[in-house]
Formats: sequence, C-alpha cells, structure tokens
Amino acid sequence: MYYEGKIYRPWMEANSLLIQTTLGCTHNKCTFCDMFREKRFRIRKIEEIFKDIDRARQTFPHIRSIFLIDGNVLALKTGFLLKILDKVTETFPECAKIALYAGLNDLRRKSVEELKELKRAGLTLAYTGLESGDPVTLERIKKGLTPEQAEKGMARAKAAGIDLLASIIFGIGGRDRSREHIVETTRLLNVMKPEQIAPMALTIQPGTELAKQVESGEFIQATPLQILEEEKYLLENLSGFETIYRGDHANNIVSSKGILPESRELFIGKIDHAIANHPVTEHDVLMTSPW
Repeated sequence: MYYEGKIYRPWMEANSLLIQTTLGCTHNKCTFCDMFREKRFRIRKIEEIFKDIDRARQTFPHIRSIFLIDGNVLALKTGFLLKILDKVTETFPECAKIALYAGLNDLRRKSVEELKELKRAGLTLAYTGLESGDPVTLERIKKGLTPEQAEKGMARAKAAGIDLLASIIFGIGGRDRSREHIVETTRLLNVMKPEQIAPMALTIQPGTELAKQVESGEFIQATPLQILEEEKYLLENLSGFETIYRGDHANNIVSSKGILPESRELFIGKIDHAIANHPVTEHDVLMTSPW
C-alpha cells in the first residue's frame, strides 16, 4: 500500500483498510487543526488508487471495512468517486462498510441524486466535522461553515440514505463562550439528527493558529469543569431522535459509548460522578495529548 505524509483516520476505523484517495484537505484553514498542514490538496491518479486496491486484495483474504482518506474525499467529482467505489466493491465483495471523510459543505454541494448514486455504489457512512453549532465560534475557528449550511448538508445526506457521523469539540468555544457553544451545538444537532455523534475534548495542537492564540492570551481554554458541564448539557438536551453516541475519544474526561436516548441516564450519572469526584475539575485547563 502507498501512503503519502501523515495519515489520519477516526478512532472507530482502527480495523479498516485505509485507501488514500486524496491528499490533504480542500479547506485546511481551521485554527485548531494541523492534520494536513504539510500537504497541498490534490487527487491521486485513479491508476494509483486501483493499484493499491489490487495490492490489498493480494495481501488480505478478508476485508470487512474500508475507509477512504485523506481529508474531505467527498469533494471529488461524483463520477471519479463512483469509479473508486465500483472498484472497491468489485474487488472486495465481502466488504460490508465503506466510509470516508466529508465536509458538510461537500454534501451540500452535491445533488441528492448524486449522493444516491454514491449510496448505491456502496458508500455507507460519512464522517464530518461539525465542531460547533455556534456561529460565532464557527467563525472564530475559521471552519468555513455556517449552521444553515450544516443543516442543508445533513438534509441531503438523509435524503440519499447515507448515514452521517458528526464530530463536535467540547471546549472549542473557549472559556468565554462555553455556554453559547454547547447550547447552539445541541440545538443544531437536534435539527440535523445525525445517525452518530462523536464528541471529543479540545486538544491544542502545537504549531496551529489556535496554539498561538492560547500563547498570546487571545483564546482562554475552557476549564475541565466547563467541559464536563458541556457534555452534561448535551446529554440532557439531545432529543427527538436515536443516535449512536461515541464519547469514548481518548481525550475525553469520561468515556461513554452507546445508544441515545437509551443510555442517557447512565452517561449523565458518569458525568455527575466526575464533576463531584474527579481531581481534574480542580485544574485550570485540561491537559490532553496531540493527535
């Protein structure tokens, strides 16, 4: 297999075959992210992608899950992506899941019929970074996304039958905007109703614009207690839909994974216990490991 540069995949895709389809990210401006700083976005030649798929078939007798990398792969033209999906399903008929990274704007820019074609070709799940539903926070972190655009992207995915995992970041609003961030994020999630939600505590990545803002004092990190309170608010106020809650990222103070609303009270109980007893609540900031 051929991989160029640093490779990232969601923690849920640890057992998936990774096929590098694009390099970098079309946006690549988020203040908190350094995943693709050293890469300029480009599309790999289809011959190279097919060669990797064939090599993987020779190496692995059984592939159940495939994840297409790098960043927002859904930015590819639909016809090009259909060729890749067709090649994957022909080569790995046993594969039960094909997932990729996708910006909500990428979903919004495709027609429902295009997305339905991708669904029919085997695409089952799109991972997308919502991060926040607060328009002020989204602008501060240079996400290049508005809540209204997020809603439209989600609506198109639902119309096409493509499941969506939305990631959000506890603490991304900072100390001064913690409440607004989580209230608006919860409100937006209740509108979008994603099939999966993956929350994670903010990590300050060295060398990012956000890291420089922390150093200068422009961005004051949320306290660990605020981060726990954000998660409690989210769990208490998500309503009207069933979703898989993947709050088991390594940087989270409390690890919770299960179905909501079924596991709501269990998860809230864990948060309440942490608020009352976890020594991290006495700290000024949450120390987390870079990705």
